[in-house]
Amino acid sequence: MQVLNSLRNAKQRHPDCQVVRRKGRLYVICKSNPRFKAVQGKKKKR
Repeated sequence: MQVLNSLRNAKQRHPDCQVVRRKGRLYVICKSNPRFKAVQGKKKKR
């Protein structure tokens, strides 16, 4: 999984790529080609 500054290019890599928000982070997930996985953002400290 890659850590990226910008997910704009990551979601355009493959038509199956989806941008998902989980726990304050943005993830790019791709079921058909898992090497396109990416993440952006840090978990906030409390």
